[in-house]
Amino acid sequence: MNRVLRVKLLRLLGPLVAALPALPAPGAEIVGRVELPKAHGAPVKTQNYEVVASSGTIPAPKPLAVVYIDGEFPPTGPAPTVQLVQKGLTFIPALLAIQVGTKVEFPNFDDLYHNVFSFSPPKRFDLGRYRTEDRPVPSQVFDKPGLITLRCEIHSHMRGQILVLNTPHFVVTDESGRFRLAGLPAGKFTVKAWIDSTTTRERTVELLPGATLTVDFP
Repeated sequence: MNRVLRVKLLRLLGPLVAALPALPAPGAEIVGRVELPKAHGAPVKTQNYEVVASSGTIPAPKPLAVVYIDGEFPPTGPAPTVQLVQKGLTFIPALLAIQVGTKVEFPNFDDLYHNVFSFSPPKRFDLGRYRTEDRPVPSQVFDKPGLITLRCEIHSHMRGQILVLNTPHFVVTDESGRFRLAGLPAGKFTVKAWIDSTTTRERTVELLPGATLTVDFP
């Protein structure tokens, strides 16, 4: 191709190339492990409306942590609707992490009554007594950040937690404490590992486009 023809092609293609949308930078990710506390069983007792068990314990769910990054982030679209179910006289999942504005439904999959409530300051509510066949499924929108502790008025051993976060970038660890937080923007951020209501560990990190950073919280 001679020089004159090459110049003409560049002049023709230049405006077209400039009009193409820029490709997004590849997301960064953080992987690592959080040291988790030990689990403890919960005693089962006779309750107000029915006998759950006369003695013994229900194994407590294994502790988990929530890893997230703090910062100011653009809106990611409408908040989703998720479910936190009651099954086998437990809350599943026992720890749910959500973004502010998320709607949570509380279906009852046990063949008995439950009554989910919370006295936590970010969200106080009482869903009343309901069974599997009751419709519509009781739900709540969580519009303030913070920790919500769930209980059942009928079964006092039942405990659940909802951690409401002001960030779209979070993940719940597995039972060994390992996590992978992907699709992160580049920049300098504080990474936090929420372990329980009194323990949150944090690290300052700098994320590069497409890079994987290992962060452990011993």
